[in-house]
Amino acid sequence: MVVEQRRVGNLPAARTRLVGRRTELADIGRLFAGAARLVTLTGVGGVGKTRLALEAAAGLQPRFRDGAWLVELSPLRQGGLLAHTIAEALPLADQTTRPMIDVLTDYLADRELLLVLDTCEHLTDECALTVQALARAAPGLRILTTSRRSLNAPGEEVLTVDPLPVPETDDPVAAQADAVVLLAERAARSIPGYEATDAGRAQLIGLSRRLEGLPLAIELAAARLGELSVRELTERLDDRFAVLGETEQVVNGTEPPWHQALRTAIGWSHQLCSPAERLLWARLSVFAGTFDAETARLVCADGHLAAESITDLLAALVDKSILTWQPTGGGERYRMLDTLREYGAGWLRRLDEEDELRRRHRDCYRALAHRADAAWMGPDQLAWYERTTAEHANFRAALDFCLADEEDGHTALELGGALWFFWLCCGFQREGRHYLDRALQRCPTPGPARSKALWACGTAVLQQGDRDAVARLGKEFRADAEAAGNPAMLIAAALLDGGYFMLCENPAQAAAEFEAAPYTQDHGGEYLGARLLTWLTHTFTHTGLGKYADAAAATDALRAECVTRGERWIRAYADYVQGLAAHGLGQLDRAATHARTALEGKALLHDSLGIALAIDLLASLAAATGRGERAARLLGIGQQTWDTIGRSQIGLPELLAAHEACERQARKTAGDTAYETAFRKGLEDSIDDGIAYALHQT
Repeated sequence: MVVEQRRVGNLPAARTRLVGRRTELADIGRLFAGAARLVTLTGVGGVGKTRLALEAAAGLQPRFRDGAWLVELSPLRQGGLLAHTIAEALPLADQTTRPMIDVLTDYLADRELLLVLDTCEHLTDECALTVQALARAAPGLRILTTSRRSLNAPGEEVLTVDPLPVPETDDPVAAQADAVVLLAERAARSIPGYEATDAGRAQLIGLSRRLEGLPLAIELAAARLGELSVRELTERLDDRFAVLGETEQVVNGTEPPWHQALRTAIGWSHQLCSPAERLLWARLSVFAGTFDAETARLVCADGHLAAESITDLLAALVDKSILTWQPTGGGERYRMLDTLREYGAGWLRRLDEEDELRRRHRDCYRALAHRADAAWMGPDQLAWYERTTAEHANFRAALDFCLADEEDGHTALELGGALWFFWLCCGFQREGRHYLDRALQRCPTPGPARSKALWACGTAVLQQGDRDAVARLGKEFRADAEAAGNPAMLIAAALLDGGYFMLCENPAQAAAEFEAAPYTQDHGGEYLGARLLTWLTHTFTHTGLGKYADAAAATDALRAECVTRGERWIRAYADYVQGLAAHGLGQLDRAATHARTALEGKALLHDSLGIALAIDLLASLAAATGRGERAARLLGIGQQTWDTIGRSQIGLPELLAAHEACERQARKTAGDTAYETAFRKGLEDSIDDGIAYALHQT
């Protein structure tokens, strides 16, 4: 029996209605309904490729059992992380050492989904190789890309996105042309109560013709209609003040005639900005992805641009459609379209400020990483999770800038090491290892920054299960710790040493390493997270050795310290270990309470591993109490997450044995048919619905 799965994906809600594009939408649908596996939307900057792709994907999503997924490539400046970026969007939280492209192909092999790769022009070679590998491995995969030039990949279908149709006459019927409709809609947003008269419609027709149907040019022009009439605005455009020049890429080696309209609209918008607005526009071009007002002040303000003026200037640039404003759960953020960022970057180079601003950006995010590191084990952990994940693209950009400079390896070590919690706790172990390995190779000189980076890299590879790398990094870090005579570093070294023995399936030796470390004592310094992690991992070895009473006592003390500090991430794992201990002691109700508490904490921080472990424990408890169908459904819910992690039960023998015992008991209680039905239901639940079911006390 074929079971229809839920519709899933990560497509953003449309902020504005797509005007026109009926023919293009139909063409995309027709191609994917046929034999096309890869469709690329090409066209000049500002023609609306992204908006069209999102509208098409939203319409196509019901055709795909596993939904439609957007991967934004604009903030990605290095092709080496392309596969990682796709995995993060899916989301695929793989914690193995396999090449990420292999992880992706395995994950997608039996799935039916639409993958939207947006803004590929700066990574066309990497994108072409990646989509070929994915398409070969996954027959149910369809890929829609946007790019200013084609990928030149085998089997690629290329659709050129032209500007919106513009009227050739001033006849009233011409007001129904798509370009005029878009301009009228945007005018109504800029001018409350706006209604076009016959004369006004004629002016809109003339202006849309002047803008040659380019959606971005129309957006920029319409943003001025609150202060200029349509006639005045058209006259300003006739001046053709500015030239976009080298900041606009040419498609297919020739320059289409409507490039001049885009140059004019952007240059004209630039001209009408105040000097301070123009300077901020240029300086904001160093940001990748989104940013907030605080970091804009820190990076952009100086003697030429007062810090107290930044908030008002940001608002002014939003009003002029240079920036888009994005309210989020973590506060207000801003984004600049790629074409406008390129224009600002061109002016930044002309001002000879590019290197200086990129250094400021690097220093700002290094300082932010240190602040987050110092506060991570405290009451604001959830807020720091939201803040640092929102700044992911900017951390990448800062690290890439450091590693591109032969003399800046030390800063890369410092930044990468301070972000240990981001790599380990927020699910980016692979990316952390990618950057830390490069930084450690670039800067071999011993020192505190290198030591912290060694430990950070060690925790990432420990999570991946790479024994050889853990041994190598642990040995080097322990030598640093002993040379420094730093008790906090010695405790951190014990985490890597004991972790190595756990990977070697030697829990007794692991426990001996942990017991030798005085982790219950607070030695201060920057290795607080290491101390609590060592304590936590020791409690887990107790359960592996069957010392459930010892595990319960040690975890009670650890959890109490976490509560005092207001810390959540380790506390939730402590709740999980308390559940394991209670289960081992036969205290099943208490174990279930701890497991649900752990799941609630891990869901807040989107910790895939913690979620999977807690759900597995709840499944074991359901099986132990005779609820076979509930256990089966929970195993199905958990399997979804294990599939994204890549190592079922993180490869630990005791967890694998518990999982197998749970399945046997659930099948025995429910029967094979009922078990398979319930398990399939768990696989088909959305993760949010699955967590809600797991937390329901039945």
